[in-house]
Amino acid sequence: MIAIRFVVANPFCRCGAEAAAVISGGRYACILSLVRGFHPAWADCELFNRPPRRKLRSCGRQVIAVKDFAMLRRCALIAALILVGLTTVQAHADRRVALVIGNSEYREIPALKNPDKDAEDVSSTFRLAGFDVFVAKDLTKLQFEKEFRNYLAAADGADLAVVYYSGHGFQIGGENFLIPVDASLKAAADIEVQAVKLDDVLQQLRAKSKIQVIILDACRNNPFPRKDYWLRDQLIAAGGTGLAQVKSSLNTLIAFATEPGAVAYDGSGDLSPFSSAFSRRALAPNQEIRSVMAAVRRDVVEATKGAQVPWENSSLIDEVVLMRRANRPALPPVLEKTVPSGIGPVALDLPVPVDVDGGAVSISIERPPALGRLILDGKPVATGEPIEGKDLPRLQMDVPKGADAEDQVDMLAYATHDEWGGGSQGILVFRVKNGDGAAGKQLVASLESEQKQEVVERGIHIAGAAEAIDNRDVKIPVGVGPVPLKLDVPTKDPGVSLKLASYPATGTLSLPDRTLSPQSSLMADEVDKLRYEPQIGAAKPLIVGFDIIADNTPSKPATMKLSPSVDPCDTRAGEPLDLQGVVPGLLPNEIGAGAVEACQAAVKAYPDVARFHYELGRALLAAGKVDEAKKAIEEAADKGHVRAVFELGYLVASGIGTAVDPTKANIFYSAASDKGDPYGMTAWGRALFNGFGVQRDPSKGLDLLLKGAAMGHTYAINELASIFTDGRNGVPADYARAVAFLKAGVERQDMYSMNLLGRNYLTGRGVEKDPKQAQALFQKAMDLGQPYAPASLARMYRDGVGVAQDFDEAQRLFELATARGDYSGAYDRAALEMQKGNKADQVVAVRYLAFAVGLDLRDELPSAQTTLAQFGAKPKAAALKQLRSELKSKIPTGGSVDDQLIKTARAVWEQANPRRDLF
Repeated sequence: MIAIRFVVANPFCRCGAEAAAVISGGRYACILSLVRGFHPAWADCELFNRPPRRKLRSCGRQVIAVKDFAMLRRCALIAALILVGLTTVQAHADRRVALVIGNSEYREIPALKNPDKDAEDVSSTFRLAGFDVFVAKDLTKLQFEKEFRNYLAAADGADLAVVYYSGHGFQIGGENFLIPVDASLKAAADIEVQAVKLDDVLQQLRAKSKIQVIILDACRNNPFPRKDYWLRDQLIAAGGTGLAQVKSSLNTLIAFATEPGAVAYDGSGDLSPFSSAFSRRALAPNQEIRSVMAAVRRDVVEATKGAQVPWENSSLIDEVVLMRRANRPALPPVLEKTVPSGIGPVALDLPVPVDVDGGAVSISIERPPALGRLILDGKPVATGEPIEGKDLPRLQMDVPKGADAEDQVDMLAYATHDEWGGGSQGILVFRVKNGDGAAGKQLVASLESEQKQEVVERGIHIAGAAEAIDNRDVKIPVGVGPVPLKLDVPTKDPGVSLKLASYPATGTLSLPDRTLSPQSSLMADEVDKLRYEPQIGAAKPLIVGFDIIADNTPSKPATMKLSPSVDPCDTRAGEPLDLQGVVPGLLPNEIGAGAVEACQAAVKAYPDVARFHYELGRALLAAGKVDEAKKAIEEAADKGHVRAVFELGYLVASGIGTAVDPTKANIFYSAASDKGDPYGMTAWGRALFNGFGVQRDPSKGLDLLLKGAAMGHTYAINELASIFTDGRNGVPADYARAVAFLKAGVERQDMYSMNLLGRNYLTGRGVEKDPKQAQALFQKAMDLGQPYAPASLARMYRDGVGVAQDFDEAQRLFELATARGDYSGAYDRAALEMQKGNKADQVVAVRYLAFAVGLDLRDELPSAQTTLAQFGAKPKAAALKQLRSELKSKIPTGGSVDDQLIKTARAVWEQANPRRDLF
């Protein structure tokens, strides 16, 4: 039996304390200092064994002769493990995302020469730093909204979220705006619908991530001729130069290319002075971002001869390092080898140390062998002398012919050093055997044979690794976090490593302890832990290439494909503008058959993904399973899905499966709004502006509606158009401003905006009268399924406005509007019937009046119920009988005939078309 025990000892203990022979209980206790001074915390190794056949050699030589070679190797192995344990820092792969935008090709103003190239350079910088990088160039306003939503979905729960913008930007009333390439900014309302408010960007990042960094190379002159714009409820003059100072909240850094109110320059090169300095300085390893920005400031001041001084505002309480280099070069901690003496230099075959971050590695000899000398390219290697990592396999040992007949044990200790201060330790324990005579020749021949066999085996390992990877096509679900690639490489050989030859164009490769960059390498025993997280919004297949490398063996390439795929639950029940979603989404009435089953499968496969619980709730609502839907939505909200919080408010506000409670609904709306949800901001803003279930606050309500519209939410856009058309609660009426918002809605293919803008073209409010344009907008909205557009078009045919009068077409369109849930269309259908005089069918009129009242949940058409009351009992009884015959299930009877008519009509409509987007 061999017992091995380590005790921490003084690293500076003298030789007398390091080696002694003690007779105790018939056994020798040997204390051997393997590597004196090799590490600040040293461990002595006590080996208890039967008495060796010979005495220990002198302490000065620090060599022990033993029969059991494994004994010393175990001691060295445990020593190395202790060294690793003392120097290893617990690590994990943080989620870091960056959105990089370069706007150069402006359409209404002169182009900028640098931003496109700035974006390329900066995005490469963030990619090298291990970020999931969203890069976009020459964005229109609509494209910005789409890219920003995808980015926010990826940034949800991120440790660090960065936005880098290069392009035009200027200030109005202390508010900073980023300018998309399609902005014209000719009208006073254009700034609200064509530009991007920086504060909106920052608030969204605060709601999503732990730390926020915004970097702006956008402090150029205001190139637009107009001088005043609408900002909330006032016309404000635009600033002439630069950007305004921004107040940052906790754990935020905002950096500007120049100081507030000053102008930044494009410079004479391909990159702006600021972007060029940032890309260069950000790559400095392990530098905190405030130190990086200080270095950027020095560079820009020097490049512009003091004309431009970058500036930042920081409230960071956590350290932010862009280019992390925390990993140490990878190498086996303990190796063993037999070295013959007396035959000249013998190759030690040490493996090349691999820096997983992709940098160069150097070697230093910390404790040379006592029995021989180290040789590299024919020259001796001294203690502490640096050696390039790639040269380590060529290191040799020359052991002179010794007088001892017995085997001897010796050791080499060496350290690796990377370019950013990282390091690791390696130990080679070897047995020296006499190389003289026939036995020596046989030993040398045996060692040479073993070496050749190792080369063959390593080649087999490389080929096996390449075969396990090459030509694979891995399906990767989008939006479920990092997905294991499950690569089964048939080797754990420490001499085999894989270098990334081609990094996927989008998304992030990672291991549990670190994120990989395009320069990274990984060891063979790490491949089975490799993961990939696809970028939201990017669905194209991606290529990943590896070079499989080992010492003294030709490398072998291997390429695999990663195919991102969207879950069927997302495609069948995803929600529009869901900032935690992965698809453009569907309206409630667009959710079809199969959605429930698809989402049930998704919830089962990914129970921790809150989005799937919410989408299951949407699918169940569309299927009429209200109780099950509410439970699924509550589970999603509990798991952190923000749109589910809004949905709970909507259910309460609409009385779906519960009593109507506007006050309770507003609690949910407010919570969703605080988390940046555009639906929540719109609903809470509407409630505040109008005083629905809460004390009226028009200023705050208007601000929230503008924020919802800025995120592309067309419900907010249409609400604002209504406010600016009417002029309510202190906000002045402005038809042109209303039309600007409606056109923005039409640009986003919103069928409600189309219908409303068509009415403006009929009346001439904010635009010149144009019935043909109105007809085209009504028709397009109707084709998209808009519920009120058929009635708008029907009135044109009824009245002969812009088209030939056609009562039959008007009747058809009014009936279509009723089927879609338009109470005003139902009322007009009843009125059209009564216009027939003696030929009128009173049963038909009663039927449509019942629909008009039943669908008018907000009591906006009180004349419908008054008109219904004027009809006699006979047509009402006939209409009620007809409606009841259309129901698949009975509803409770009771109350007046009018009440029964209204309830039954409502039930008939809900049974046929439960459109929740109407309310």
